[in-house]
Amino acid sequence: MLEIDGIKFRSGADYQAGLKDKATIEKLKEEFDINTRAGVTGIYRELQFIDLESELGRRFDDEIYELYTKYKNGELIDQTEVKSSRKKADKKIKAGHTLPEGDVKASKRTGPAKVRSKKEQSSLEPLDPELQREVDRIIRRSNRRRTILIVVMGLISVGCLSYFGNYMIKASQAEANAKELAALKDSSAASFISVEQVLKKDYDDTVVIPEILDEYKVLYNKNKSLIGWIKIDDTKIDYPVMQTVNNEYYLKHNFEQKEDANGCIFLDSKCDVVLGNDNFIIYGHHMKSGKMFGTLVKYANEDFYKEHKYIQFDTIYEKGTYEVMYVFRSRIFSSDEITFKYYQFIDANSEAEFDSAMEEMAAMSLFDTGVKARYGDQLLTLSTCDYQETNGRFAVVAKKIY
Repeated sequence: MLEIDGIKFRSGADYQAGLKDKATIEKLKEEFDINTRAGVTGIYRELQFIDLESELGRRFDDEIYELYTKYKNGELIDQTEVKSSRKKADKKIKAGHTLPEGDVKASKRTGPAKVRSKKEQSSLEPLDPELQREVDRIIRRSNRRRTILIVVMGLISVGCLSYFGNYMIKASQAEANAKELAALKDSSAASFISVEQVLKKDYDDTVVIPEILDEYKVLYNKNKSLIGWIKIDDTKIDYPVMQTVNNEYYLKHNFEQKEDANGCIFLDSKCDVVLGNDNFIIYGHHMKSGKMFGTLVKYANEDFYKEHKYIQFDTIYEKGTYEVMYVFRSRIFSSDEITFKYYQFIDANSEAEFDSAMEEMAAMSLFDTGVKARYGDQLLTLSTCDYQETNGRFAVVAKKIY
């Protein structure tokens, strides 16, 4: 499998996009010092005009966004700015500048400069003309820098407002689209609609293909990739679930099949809702807006789990309610690492293998739900990115109860 900086790419096209993003990132790091506030701000501003197209690019964008936010909120301090401020203060003291009365203690710490009374200050002799010109020159330079800084910060502010305005518009559009799809799902006229199925698997003549549920006929006619619907109360998760022959397309496309960074919720291409599997695996982006699976991480809080033990996942053929069993953090492992990889567990070859998988997930779970599964039970795994580590993943596993 193709890999860049520990990130694996499933296709040549994604790998090429990753190489392109890597070159862009390295160029930005050459132009800006990522270890300073100014450098982070510069990169953040440049990213508003750059389209990063890969997982590598998205993670770099998230990293810069988090650093920018921490600097903005005062959670990070630029040590180069602190040192610069101290040097300026020392220069003023050495030049004979007096400090404000409130800074007397500071003057005692930084040097022997004396705080003079107003009477003493008024009796000081004028500065030497040459020294006065140098002071004026320093003041003018300082004023120019301050003016430039104000202009730059103003441009950054406008850029930020434009970026977040565009972000909010897109988020609002995505939410409106989701509501429209939900309305189509609940359409009362669906039972009168005829549907011509496009099967996602090749089946022999012995397999009976179920009828599509009435409530999904309208949506299915709009997009034949529809395979079901996922809903969790008190979250933004209330979306159609898609499935194609690979796990790439709906990372970057919406229900209308238009390019969209939010993507869609989608079922692993190896799963089969007609014949069934031991475990259906569903993926979705962890969006900062909370869209897609952005609110799935609420399950990291045990109190949230206790109030939201059930997940509704319907296939287009059958309704289903699942009870949460395990909640855990993991990551994408390299092919040569010998360990349990939850994202590969779709079917067990035996009861012993199934039980072993349950033990592995129970050991990783953040808390004990007390819910157990037996060989033959239908499981559901919801998976999204987790930014606590490189290639991190957050997963919720549930068991079908009816």
